[in-house]
Amino acid sequence: MRGMIRLLIALLALIAAPAFAADPADGLQPKFTAASKFVPARTVQVWLPPDYAVSKRRYPVIYLHDGQNVYDDPSPWSGKSWAVHRALARLIAERKVRPAILVAVWNNDNRIGEYMPQAAVPPMVTPGDPKADDLFRKLPVERAKIAGDAYLKFLVAELKPLIDRRYRTLRGPRDTMLMGSSMGGLISAYALVRYPDVFGAAACLSTAWPIGDGFTERWFERHLPGGRLYFDYGTGTNDGAIAPFQAQIDAAAGNRGSRWVSRAFPGAEHSERAWAARVDVPLTFLLGAK
Repeated sequence: MRGMIRLLIALLALIAAPAFAADPADGLQPKFTAASKFVPARTVQVWLPPDYAVSKRRYPVIYLHDGQNVYDDPSPWSGKSWAVHRALARLIAERKVRPAILVAVWNNDNRIGEYMPQAAVPPMVTPGDPKADDLFRKLPVERAKIAGDAYLKFLVAELKPLIDRRYRTLRGPRDTMLMGSSMGGLISAYALVRYPDVFGAAACLSTAWPIGDGFTERWFERHLPGGRLYFDYGTGTNDGAIAPFQAQIDAAAGNRGSRWVSRAFPGAEHSERAWAARVDVPLTFLLGAK
């Protein structure tokens, strides 16, 4: 009798498992080139959750920057990847998060320019004024290449409508999210300021607040994003410089409860390896039970 019960349990497990037993890489769709009138065309790759093919439901969407690093293949740009789809598939199988579609958007050779919160850039100073502190001269990018607003227009006016047409998406801001690291964290938070009616949440890992002596953080203090926001940083390598800037913006935000999360990861470095090790935390923030 006990043997029959064990056999029945095993058969039930096999019946329940197929939706999540497949290799998460099976959900990767072919890469495609997204044309744009705002920024240079770029590669995009979508990942569909395990039950997408067998359901008729609609899904929330996370747009991820630095798309070369999002899935399995280490990119020539960094040599590493986050394997975000594998972490998300695991969380879905454990029923810790809602299934979601991932949209990885490649960067290009103007990465810093496109990920720069454009409205935060200090104005030009009068040449030769000894009292002027042009913080921008401390940045490794030319003013003429700043294209943060154009990049967001590409996401909002061109890429999102394309994704919404091709896939069964939940289209409102509650279900349209962003995730990025370093400069990708800055542009994710900036998107919530610029387009609160489009994006409702963002996860910003190792946000590049220190760039240009922190002028972006000071701008964000005056223009705090709405929506739900997750910030984190490590204390190793150059992530160690983030803490004081993050503390300032956390203080400006006040108590927003679960809508604003800020976490430190002792010893974590500024790298894809570190972000991959903790990506389940921001994914759970974005997609977990409210």
